[in-house]
Amino acid sequence: MKAKEFDEKFDKGEDISKHLDVSKARRPEHEQKRVNVDFPLWMIQLLDREAKRLGVPRQSIIKIWVAERLEKVT
Repeated sequence: MKAKEFDEKFDKGEDISKHLDVSKARRPEHEQKRVNVDFPLWMIQLLDREAKRLGVPRQSIIKIWVAERLEKVT
């Protein structure tokens, strides 16, 4: 299928998903990289308490809080 035909189908609101190969799709700047951070025990205990209260893993709390802080400074 040529790009023009693809664009026309998209613009008409037609389902174009069958024409896409998303097996190698990626989101630029959303790749993950592992980092190690040492926290004092009291912080880990508070993080765990909040994570348990919300029913999410500790890592999720850390990611959300760091993301919220970074959004404020950018």
